[in-house]
Amino acid sequence: MSEQLEHIYDILYESFGPQDWWPGDTPFEIIIGAILTQNTNWTNVEKAIANLKRAKLLSPEKLHKLDKSKLAGLIRPAGYFNIKAKRLKNFLDWFFEEYCGKLKNLEKIPTDRLRRELLSVNGIGPETADSILLYALERPVFVIDAYTVRICLRHHLIKHNTDYHQVQGLFESNLACSHKGRLTADVQLFNEYHALLVHLGKDFCKPTPRCEICPLNKLPHSV
Repeated sequence: MSEQLEHIYDILYESFGPQDWWPGDTPFEIIIGAILTQNTNWTNVEKAIANLKRAKLLSPEKLHKLDKSKLAGLIRPAGYFNIKAKRLKNFLDWFFEEYCGKLKNLEKIPTDRLRRELLSVNGIGPETADSILLYALERPVFVIDAYTVRICLRHHLIKHNTDYHQVQGLFESNLACSHKGRLTADVQLFNEYHALLVHLGKDFCKPTPRCEICPLNKLPHSV
């Protein structure tokens, strides 16, 4: 399995090149983007973040103090804006109550504990929590999304009843490297691999797949 996953990565990287994901000027902006991108596309998220930047509100302190209805209006392009404003507020309340709104206060918190805390915030599920951990906080956590599941199913890497954490374990255990007798995970590899899978899923491995032009068309697949 390790060799197969590495082979897939090599093909995708050669085909698409580096993805430079997640786009964002700061870790905090990446966190906001991870919450806003739920159930929408990135173009809409960019518009919402641009609104926050124009209003000079894209900081933990300013967003925490901002009225929820005003926040909802600013993030309207991201869709479900009232729900997402509430989710952002839930995250910010946790962030300030537990860590004084300072990202540096998260640095010494073990990843497993931090993940549990993020999942305790209403509106943050596994994919969002893991996106925050990997892309904003540079923790070695592999993000699983619908694209990844679809690709894995079509290439017989998982079965239909495989759950989120089992798929995540497949990547994390098989992509870990041995260092001084201990398995270690590569944040940059997890980052790039997930971004490449998203590219593949959006442009090729769609609900109606484009197998004839897919970079992975020589690998076993089932549609």
